[in-house]
Amino acid sequence: MLDTLTNPSFIASVLTAIAVSATVITLGLPLLERNEMRDKMNAVALERDRIRARERERLNQQQKAGPKPTLRSSPGARAKQIVDKFNLQKWLSSETASEKLLRAGLRGPKAETTFLVARLFAPIGLILFAIFYLLINKGFGLPVGGQIGAVIAAAYLGIKAPEIYLSNLTSKRQASMRRAFPDALDLLLICVESGMSIEHAFRKVSTEIGTASVPMAEELALTTAELSYLPERRQAYENLAKRTGLDNVKSVTTVLIQAERYGTPLGQALRVLAQESRDQRMTAAEKKAAALPPKLTVPMIVFFMPALFIVILTPALIQIFKWK
Repeated sequence: MLDTLTNPSFIASVLTAIAVSATVITLGLPLLERNEMRDKMNAVALERDRIRARERERLNQQQKAGPKPTLRSSPGARAKQIVDKFNLQKWLSSETASEKLLRAGLRGPKAETTFLVARLFAPIGLILFAIFYLLINKGFGLPVGGQIGAVIAAAYLGIKAPEIYLSNLTSKRQASMRRAFPDALDLLLICVESGMSIEHAFRKVSTEIGTASVPMAEELALTTAELSYLPERRQAYENLAKRTGLDNVKSVTTVLIQAERYGTPLGQALRVLAQESRDQRMTAAEKKAAALPPKLTVPMIVFFMPALFIVILTPALIQIFKWK
């Protein structure tokens, strides 16, 4: 083995294989990477088309009663049939589920149907898996009460798993929007003061803020579409506040609604809100910095103090043993 490892031809072949693998990975990874900004903008375009179709259908129904669309035989249609058959929208809290899905960036009837079906089948699947696992392992020696408790815990985990997934997705999305919102507000202020209309300002900011926060660009682009197609602009602003769930965005939408209703100037209000957003971001950073010393106390005691004592006391102990 030593001769093989020291053989120059073997070393050259290994280095060649490593170089070829690195080249393939370098050339292949950019092709496999997903463009998150492009995917989100495509989703926004689909949502814009859906809003346009919904508003056109509403206008057509006001003129004449049109035929109701029929569901085709597809996985989405079958999932919708399951939701309607078991009346999942009623007993799985569809109202709160829709709002949570919007805040997580999952839109459309397909996302809601998938979430409801997941909430139905996740506990059933985990219960069956727990029973099967207990049977093949003879219950791990647990009493009957312990086995029943394990099955109940699996059912509870299945009920909460979709909600935990949505909560994590929402928190990450809101953190991204919270970081980029002061910059977006400054850009919006510049666009408004330069004479742009609010629709063009939202569109311009959505294209510029995408490098800092894709969710923020997505929400602003969707708001631009709603401003173009919804009958009331106030509804578009309220939908933006509902989708984001951020207090700063709610303040801005309130200012925009008041400016739309009473004709108040936007520039000064947006400037004040932008400064408040930056102050809040700085306060949050200072709060995190102030929380670091208590968090570092335990790791320092566990990991640094023993090493420090060893370094300090070892020479003294060596001298003591020498004198003895």
